[in-house]
Amino acid sequence: MATLKPVPMGVLDAYETQLDGLAADERRRSLIPQAGLDFSSNDYLGLAGSGVVRDLLRTAIDRGVPIGSGGSRLLRGNHRAHEELEQFAAAHFDSEAALYFSSGFAANAALFATLPQRGDVVLYDELVHASAHEGMRLGRAECRAIRHNDADSFAAACQDYRRSGGRGRIWIAVESLYSMDGDRAPVDALAVIADRHGAMLVVDEAHATGCFGTGGKGLSAHLGQRENLVTLRTCGKALGVEGGLLCLPMVLRDFMVNRARGFIFSTAPSPLMAALVQDVIAMLANDASYRDGFERLVAHGEARLGHFCPASARGSQIFPVMIGDNGRAMQLAAALQEQGFDVRGIRPPTVPQGTARLRISLSLNVDSIAIDALADTLDALGVEPLAGLAA
Repeated sequence: MATLKPVPMGVLDAYETQLDGLAADERRRSLIPQAGLDFSSNDYLGLAGSGVVRDLLRTAIDRGVPIGSGGSRLLRGNHRAHEELEQFAAAHFDSEAALYFSSGFAANAALFATLPQRGDVVLYDELVHASAHEGMRLGRAECRAIRHNDADSFAAACQDYRRSGGRGRIWIAVESLYSMDGDRAPVDALAVIADRHGAMLVVDEAHATGCFGTGGKGLSAHLGQRENLVTLRTCGKALGVEGGLLCLPMVLRDFMVNRARGFIFSTAPSPLMAALVQDVIAMLANDASYRDGFERLVAHGEARLGHFCPASARGSQIFPVMIGDNGRAMQLAAALQEQGFDVRGIRPPTVPQGTARLRISLSLNVDSIAIDALADTLDALGVEPLAGLAA
């Protein structure tokens, strides 16, 4: 057996220095066990630990769906459950085709690393997910940040690109519902802009799928099937399971299968999980009780918590309580956790500098009584209503 050589002194100092810097700025992260009432997860419909999803899982196991895939989709990892899910998802979300990934992050990163080509430009909302940034970093297209939720700025950027001689494809990238701010993208206006400029519109429905739209189809579902529309449907949030579905034209699906390294060289997702995703989507399409309960909970949350948050967050399950100072945000989060409320502090770089906040996320894992108790505790901790929004 080979003898391990000692690590030279100081070889890890650079990492420790960076971690110390994060700590000094109140930005060093650590893993915290689950505890207290759930005001932080993205399990919006309370399905992740539910008996109904466990029953669906047992049924899939009983009919022989395997747990592991055994290889990439292009080797022997392509299972009938993957293909049935993709066919079902394409029909359900009114898309020509769909492609299933192991996570929303993997799907988003693969999309932006693969589809925009050299000479194209990606115009992305400045607050889009880190997974989109990761894909853009790996991709070949020019990328430009656009002011958050400003349709006019997107239109102007399209015009500027063409006037400056840009001849490639324009890609407009947004989230339908922003997970840290709780506001919605102007998808109707952006669809018009995309049509006018021959652009592709990419809508990340991660925090809307399952919760909003007819049958939980999301906030862009009404746009219908379009050649210039790509949507991401994350399965690990409101659906309570795992994975990410890209819904897109068939030619782009085929291109991803042939060119997306994150798809080609990755072991395929669990066929069992693919079958479970399909069953959950079908269940929610036929049972409105989860969305009805969710809607009532959000309305109660607005009545009790809305005055702490920007008006732009109204109508969503995300309640950003803006604090500003990193240390103060984390101190308040710790105090809430001690009181039995699992609320997390969010700091840069997840959010812009100077906008540290408490991210309160409502789900069917809590009830109106828990919301009332959280609102009272925020008052007791001295969290003041946002200026101009007090009842």
